[in-house]
Amino acid sequence: MKIVQISDIHVGAQFKESTFDLAVEEINQLKPSVIVATGDLTNEGLLKEYEKCKAKFSQFDVEKIIAISGNHDYRNTGYLLFKKYFPFDSVNELDDDTVLVTLGTARPDRDEGEIGYRQNLWLERTMKKYENKTKILAMHHHLIGVPDTGTDRVTVIDSGDALRTALASKIDLVICGHKHRPWFWHFGNLSIANAGTISSERMRGLFENTYNIITIEKGKIKVDLKIVGGEKIHLKDLVENYKRFGEE
Repeated sequence: MKIVQISDIHVGAQFKESTFDLAVEEINQLKPSVIVATGDLTNEGLLKEYEKCKAKFSQFDVEKIIAISGNHDYRNTGYLLFKKYFPFDSVNELDDDTVLVTLGTARPDRDEGEIGYRQNLWLERTMKKYENKTKILAMHHHLIGVPDTGTDRVTVIDSGDALRTALASKIDLVICGHKHRPWFWHFGNLSIANAGTISSERMRGLFENTYNIITIEKGKIKVDLKIVGGEKIHLKDLVENYKRFGEE
C-alpha cells in the first residue's frame, strides 16, 4: 500500500500554486491508494480559500483523500466551512491490514493544538478494535517538538496523554504537519513522521517544498521524503545526515 501525506498547503497569501500543480503531477504518477492532508489547507479559513483548495484537490487522480483541519483552517470561523468542503471519517480502514485514525487538534483562533480528554479516551477505545492491524494516527499539530523550529509554544498542549495512549495502543505510525519542517522520530514500535509544507512559501531554513510517501508492505512501514520537483530520500536518512552535519 502506498499513502501520500501532504501538509500545510496554505491556499491564500502563502500559496505557491505552480509548486502545488507540479506536486499533483508527481503524486498522480505514484498512483497512491490514499492521500492524507494533515492540515492548514487554507491560510485564513476564508470561503474563497476553501473554494480554491477544493478545486485544486480535484486535480488529484486518487480514489480517497482524507483531509484534517489545521489551526489556519479554523481562523475566521473557518471551522464552519471545513466539514462542508472536506468531509471525512475519523476511522478509515484502508485495506484488510491497515487502519488510519484521525484526531482533530485545531481550536478556533488558537495556534496551539489540543486533543482533549474525550478524544484521547476515544482513541484508546478505538485502537483496541484493531489490535492485529497496522495502525496509523494522523493529526495536524506535531506531537513532539521538531528541531530548528524555534520556541515550541504551539505543539499539542496535552501531548503527554496522547503519546501515552499511542504507545499503550501500539500505534505504528503518527503523521503530523504544522511546523513546515520534515522530521522523523522513532520510539521502539512507534514512529512519528512530520511533513514539511507542500506549497507554502514559508519554508524553514534550507528546506524546500516537500511531501511524504508512506509505503506499507507486510506490516513494515517506510517513509520517504519527496522534494517537489527534486529527489526522494528516506526520511530516516534526513535525521542521520543532520546528526553527521552537527558532528563536523
